[in-house]
Amino acid sequence: MNVNYIWYFLTFLTLVSAIMVVVVRNPIHSVLYLILTFFCISAHYVLLNAQFLAAVNVIVYAGAIMVLFLFVIMFLNLREYTAESKTNLVKLGAAVLGGVLLVIIVAALRSMQIEPLNKATYNSQVGMVESLGKVLFRDYLLPFELITVLFFVAMVGAVMLGKRETGERNF
Repeated sequence: MNVNYIWYFLTFLTLVSAIMVVVVRNPIHSVLYLILTFFCISAHYVLLNAQFLAAVNVIVYAGAIMVLFLFVIMFLNLREYTAESKTNLVKLGAAVLGGVLLVIIVAALRSMQIEPLNKATYNSQVGMVESLGKVLFRDYLLPFELITVLFFVAMVGAVMLGKRETGERNF
């Protein structure tokens, strides 16, 4: 099977599932369509020879983030919010904004120039973990270390904010 057919099928499936995320009224079904969208994007990463990004996308987004979304949705009382309906002005504004965004994307894609693949300079190891690690720890070591310090400070801050005081009562 030709790779172009796989790419077109994955693109079609990604677009349909992304549209279904927005269109579906049930939030649980919306999250499931979002998971399908993330898996399709990961398959695109595999086709682009970026296996590490595909694995990270599946583990972080389709795994951890979607479990968090489902957890929050299940704790919400959704019956309170279903009675509200959007006004026609809000629907018109959303349609206009979506149309403007579509025109911008089409204009950007039309002006884009895609260069053909040069087999003499093609490197098959571009998206692999080893080359990513070399670039990350050689060229971007200082920003990487600063981000780790920032994450550590954020974790300590979250623990300090979540810590209970001795006289505090939780019901």
